[in-house]
This record gives sequence, structure tokens and C-alpha cells, in this order.
Amino acid sequence: MSEIPGDLKFLKSHEWARVEGDGKVTVGISDHAQGLLGDLVYVELPNVGDRVEAGNACAVVESVKAASDVYAPVTGKITAVNSALSDKPETINEDAYGEGWLFTLEIEDAEQLNELLGPDDYAELLEDEDH
Repeated sequence: MSEIPGDLKFLKSHEWARVEGDGKVTVGISDHAQGLLGDLVYVELPNVGDRVEAGNACAVVESVKAASDVYAPVTGKITAVNSALSDKPETINEDAYGEGWLFTLEIEDAEQLNELLGPDDYAELLEDEDH
């Protein structure tokens, strides 16, 4: 199992959120999720300016095995998308917590971050899934 960065929050559906400190949150899928999906071949991202709701599907990652919805960890307005993934979706497989980020949003309610799993809780969730 890969190292889970300590600065991230997680959804049970394996999305991660990194608080950037300026009211923005960067979102991606966990290394565990990309491992389950296998080689990614296509990514569908939201548009800049879209408003996404916490818990709602807002992007899609597709591998040779399956397509999977990506859920917004918090509510907010999309401020940036990782357009490099259009040409190189496999970047998510190679660097899920770095260059493989999906989008950044401006968070509406920072309290929502408290509802996400911390790194230790997420690691525990993964262990429970493996047993």
C-alpha cells in the first residue's frame, strides 16, 4: 500500500482533498482507487466555473476495466482543472497525489472539511476493505 499524505482529507469513495489555504481545495482520486481501476485511458473533468455539490458526481475516470464517477468532497465553484490529463490520463496512475490532481475548487463552507476522513481514518478504511 502506498504512503497516504498526511495533509489530505478523504471521502469513503476514495477521493482526496488538499486544502490550499486560500479558500481553495485541490481534488483527486487516491492511489488506492487508481490501483483498483488499473490503467486509466480517459478522464472527464468539470468545467471551470461549474458549481459542484459535496457528495455529487462531478467527474469521471475511465480505465480499461471500468468507468468510475468522481464525487466532490466539498461544495464549491471549480477554479481550475488539470487539462493535461486529457492527453495523459495515466498521470493519475503514476502520481495520484501530485501531478494526477483532477480539479481545484473554491470552497463554500469550510465546515464540510470536518466531515471528511483524515489520513489515519482513511488507512483504517482501506484495511477494513482488504479483510
